[in-house]
Amino acid sequence: MNKPLRRVAIFCGILVLALLVRANWVQFVQGDKLKSHKDNRRVLVERYAHPRGNIIVDGEAITGSVEAKNGDLKYKRTYKDGPMWAPVTGFASQVYGATQLENLNDGILTGTDDRLFFDRTLSLFSNEEKKGGNVVTTLNGDAQRAAYEGLKGKKGAVAALDPKTGKILALASTPSYDPSKIAGMGDADAWKQLDKKVNPDDVSLNRALRQTYPPGSTFKVVTAAAALEHGLISDIDAPTKTPLPWVMPGTRTELKNEGTIPCENATPRVALRWSCNTVFGKLGSDLGADKMKETAEKFGFNSEQFTPVRSNASVWPKKLNPSQTALSSIGQFDTSATPLQMAMVTAAIANDGKLMTPYMVDKLTDPNLDVVKQTDPTEMSQPLSPDNAQKVQQMMETVVKEGTGTRAQINGVTVGGKTGTAQHGVNNEGNPYAWFISYAKTDKGSPVAVAVVVEDSEAARGDISGGGLAAPIAKNVMKAVLDRAK
Repeated sequence: MNKPLRRVAIFCGILVLALLVRANWVQFVQGDKLKSHKDNRRVLVERYAHPRGNIIVDGEAITGSVEAKNGDLKYKRTYKDGPMWAPVTGFASQVYGATQLENLNDGILTGTDDRLFFDRTLSLFSNEEKKGGNVVTTLNGDAQRAAYEGLKGKKGAVAALDPKTGKILALASTPSYDPSKIAGMGDADAWKQLDKKVNPDDVSLNRALRQTYPPGSTFKVVTAAAALEHGLISDIDAPTKTPLPWVMPGTRTELKNEGTIPCENATPRVALRWSCNTVFGKLGSDLGADKMKETAEKFGFNSEQFTPVRSNASVWPKKLNPSQTALSSIGQFDTSATPLQMAMVTAAIANDGKLMTPYMVDKLTDPNLDVVKQTDPTEMSQPLSPDNAQKVQQMMETVVKEGTGTRAQINGVTVGGKTGTAQHGVNNEGNPYAWFISYAKTDKGSPVAVAVVVEDSEAARGDISGGGLAAPIAKNVMKAVLDRAK
């Protein structure tokens, strides 16, 4: 072979080698990245070439799939009672992507998860249509409906838990949106309404998990727990050394109580019954910011929660002087909480001091309903001892029997609760948020703990109260759970 031919042969060999290297690089190194690339149309076509698996509540699907009328994407998502379930399901759209459980469990629902490899292989040989797996939730349909119906026409949220397991029983947020209008190729006008700049109601915001509010007087149960756990008080029926007026340390400012109520030297039980700011502000200030922070964090404050949908971290401020500690101890200043967080606080108290990790996916299944993954209840922390938890229960039950929470009473059932009216806005000029936290207790323990917050900016300021606006909603949610358990 002459020299020029040899050079051409070597050059061609190098080109072939480069092609082999490039092909292997694309297939084995960049394969996963290209497979999931947003501009890879083939992946999108394959994802919607078969029915998507379902999200299940009470054994029934709240989602579905139908054949699309046009385009190369064969199936589109449908939703049953979409606005009611939107904070749980989110949406799945060929154009706008996916959110909430639809996004977090996309692999199971589309059938592409590695754990469904056997089912995919079997469908190839059996010539059956490929199907996605299912997400079985912990939610209680009756409780969710009671929460959603109670919030209708208002801005607000409800979170309800099973204190014994941490299962999320209800997760409602209003105003809401219909994910069916976002599914498929999507309705452009419906999509625009999810933009807060276009629609100030911020309908896509999951207020139960992602909105933090000043918890107001509902936080006083955390302060009571801290005072008991750190030995500042031991007898809930013994008078406290709380003068009236009480001036916050380092200031000349009196901490005010709402209305004419018996707060001077009030016992912890009476103070919670009438929601005495002075008593709980002084307890928190006397304990100090560090001890209050320790107890708050045991309840879950200052940490994000994953349900698996992420919940924003509720906040106990990290640097406080004594007067700021007093205000934070009554749920004001920079203290903030999600409805889920306050449901966790209530659940821990109802569960004799043991806080269970909240979750809303009971199990993942393959298309044949065989379990792929099961969620087991896990203990998160022990914010207070059983004895002290029962003391706080007694205080909360007095609130419902003869205090500010009487509208949460349920015939034949022991109910504990705490109202809250949280100030917010510049110089507290905004309409207050109405809170109510509660649990129901039977001879078998407590099957439900609830937190309700109502923003209700339309109501007259004087008409806003946790007992008036939020307690009836909590009552109906608890009743729905109790009726199901009969």
